[in-house]
Amino acid sequence: MTETSTSRPVRSAVAPPELGGLGLFTVLLGAALPLIDFFIVNVALPTIGQDLSADESVLELVVAGYGLAYAVLLVLGGRLGDLFGRRRLFLGGMAAFGLTSLACGLAPTAWTLVAARVAQGAASAAMLPQVLATIQSATAGPRRARAMGLYGATAGLSMVAGQILGGVLVAADIAGTGWRSVFLVNVPVVIAGLVLAARAVPETRSQRPEPVDGPGTVLLAVSLLALLAPLTEGRAAGWPLWTWLSLAAFPFAAAAFYAVERRADRRGRTPLVPPSLFALVSLRRGLVMIVPFSIGFSGFMFVIAVALQRGAGLGPVPAGLALAPMAVAFFLVSLAGPRLVARYGTRVVTAGAAVQGVGLALMALAARRSWPDLGLVELLPGAAVAGAGQALQLPVIFRVILSEVPPARAGVGSGVMITAQQAALALGVATLGTLFLSLIQGLGMRDALVTTLLVQLAGVVLTGLLSLRLPRTIG
Repeated sequence: MTETSTSRPVRSAVAPPELGGLGLFTVLLGAALPLIDFFIVNVALPTIGQDLSADESVLELVVAGYGLAYAVLLVLGGRLGDLFGRRRLFLGGMAAFGLTSLACGLAPTAWTLVAARVAQGAASAAMLPQVLATIQSATAGPRRARAMGLYGATAGLSMVAGQILGGVLVAADIAGTGWRSVFLVNVPVVIAGLVLAARAVPETRSQRPEPVDGPGTVLLAVSLLALLAPLTEGRAAGWPLWTWLSLAAFPFAAAAFYAVERRADRRGRTPLVPPSLFALVSLRRGLVMIVPFSIGFSGFMFVIAVALQRGAGLGPVPAGLALAPMAVAFFLVSLAGPRLVARYGTRVVTAGAAVQGVGLALMALAARRSWPDLGLVELLPGAAVAGAGQALQLPVIFRVILSEVPPARAGVGSGVMITAQQAALALGVATLGTLFLSLIQGLGMRDALVTTLLVQLAGVVLTGLLSLRLPRTIG
């Protein structure tokens, strides 16, 4: 009896789960897949429309269906990982992602593709929150700082590389697969990831598993759908009555969600998003910053893809490669992030916003001077500088948001953060994208692009000002 009773605490104290180098690589691979697939389809949409005879509203659903399912289920995915085990959810989510990617690649009709994309978004929501939760629970100190820096580098690089990779795959037309290859390429990657995860990713879970909050889950889903569905589908559908009714319902749904969560917390039950999480200053202020940053990021990616292909007449490969300097600069600078943060604290984020602003100004100047001869050479200085500035912000903001979240709630904390990021990514396409497309008719493509870049620059200034409120050091 004595040996049995003492072995349990000794075992948990001496041998906590550790995430080694191979395990870190594997979870980062899992983080890259959903982010790549959010952007990879952008350059394939014209080909999909021709092949499947799909109009613009259906093509919007190919993008929006994935993003909506992804955003709506992320917090639930994080909670399920805390409850049933993060490695188990990671493996299940990755396997489902591979199967739904195969379904997308083999889709015979546009509506079949939409359904498969919704399922793919749900699979992503099960997989991605486990990445950050595993890092939070199975690393500590300098190793955690390095892992979070690599996660931020992976996230930023994936969002840029997705658009580049999509253009390359569509143009390559591997074995006559055309646009289908942007989905089919996931299958062998997932198979390799499953093998690696089974060997190298440790199992972690909350020490006090918390049951799923049914009412909170439903109300969060209703709130996000009420906001994101009309914003992502409204322009293509011509802003029918349902879009305005949905937007009007959003504040009431959000208020009902908050009231239900607060009541559950007061009665000792476990809400889906514990209000106590928002008492953490670092999480609250970091979430406020991730919104304008992500809106600008996704809006820029959409706008530059349309401008380079429709306006400057570039093919999908040259249009994608024009962003290569941004991807390279982001990756290289983000690797230096942990050392810079250790020395200068969160003022690195403020400096990053200033650098990104300079990059956007250079790109706007290049567009004004060189249009329509806009490509890799003309955009290189601005894209590289903007990518470096983004790298000084995104990984650090991620670290700030999760720095005070206890390991027992790592899954729900990660889910909340990624939900905010994903919702903002969808808002970026809906807001900046709609602004750009609306300005084209009155100003022309060049001036619409320059104006949209300047609007994004205002968002960067806002991010920089908000960064001054961050805690100076990260725990």
